[in-house]
Amino acid sequence: MLPGVVMSVATYMLTATIWKEPEGYVARCSELGVASAGDSPSEALVNLKEATELYLENAMLIGDLIPIKPFLQVFS
Repeated sequence: MLPGVVMSVATYMLTATIWKEPEGYVARCSELGVASAGDSPSEALVNLKEATELYLENAMLIGDLIPIKPFLQVFS
């Protein structure tokens, strides 16, 4: 975060989808379109959390943070 920049803190409930690729695991946040990777599912998730935090931080700084609307539907 930049010195002297005041940011409000928001809490988001986001979805992480993790799948196996030949080279490792990919984790993606569907709501934001942010993705990351790792050697294990837990590493991919940790990397996704960091990438998502950086994405949201940058979006807030440039005033490009759009409201996140949930689109996940649960089927029974």
